[in-house]
Amino acid sequence: MLLNIYSLLSACFFVLMDAVDVAFTEAAVGVGVSTILLLSTLTITGSFEKNKRIKPILTFVIVIISGFLLIYGTLQMPPFGSSDAPIHQHVATYYIEESYTETGIPNIVTSVLANYRGYDTLGELFVIFAAGIGVITLLDVNTNIKNLSMFKNDLSKSLIQNHILRVISKMLIPFILLFALYVQFHGDFGPGGGFQGGVIFASAFILYTMLFGLKASQKLISQSWLEFFSALGVLLYTCIGMIPLFTGKSFLNYKVLAQDPLQGQHLGVLIVELGVGITVFSIILLIFIAFTKQVSIIGEGK
Repeated sequence: MLLNIYSLLSACFFVLMDAVDVAFTEAAVGVGVSTILLLSTLTITGSFEKNKRIKPILTFVIVIISGFLLIYGTLQMPPFGSSDAPIHQHVATYYIEESYTETGIPNIVTSVLANYRGYDTLGELFVIFAAGIGVITLLDVNTNIKNLSMFKNDLSKSLIQNHILRVISKMLIPFILLFALYVQFHGDFGPGGGFQGGVIFASAFILYTMLFGLKASQKLISQSWLEFFSALGVLLYTCIGMIPLFTGKSFLNYKVLAQDPLQGQHLGVLIVELGVGITVFSIILLIFIAFTKQVSIIGEGK
């Protein structure tokens, strides 16, 4: 509950600092998805720690060395909030002054993420994809979905049997999905983009799963399709970046996608943001399903 409140307050702080893009993600992930995954983790975690015969001395040494290197790497960084930091001297000023002229995208955040640091955004997408695959590999089990509800505890039963919540959710979920699509495809002109749209879209499916069960959710979109879409988003982003290479241009140079360079920029950003949204949506939902299966198995065992 405290972490949930902290995430909500953080989202409010981001809004006050005009970082609405980050606030969207913090509200959806920090307040919503992370809270559910944390509760699921507590459910599948035992009450007592198992005794280990092997002392983790090597692990302790690696942690100490890694911590020392991280601290050492921050010594050369400028003080937090310093106006003399290099990023405030030339990079940020250049983005603010030249971003719209070079890309034609009103939202500077989207322009920077998809154009000036498109390599970094592609790397972040690969990290999300790899992290999702890792979590699924660790948690996923061969379980027959037909025999599983959402959870086998009193809380989930009360959610599923609560007709008021089910009716209200049916009314709200279409608006949540519509808002997610708006955030996804309006990221060029206002706060939003693939990360935010994908998270909000996944939150709607998670809400549906909590109230109607995993079996009903799997009828809408199966796990195999989610796995396919998680890879499709990364592939879509990469392919759009490689198209300019065949024309002798640089990687992620969207200007070659249309005769008008500005239209090419808009088209490229739209497609790569769509790839980001597809992967983020699929990975978050896959992780939630993996936790759900584990919790359901533990509930059946009890």
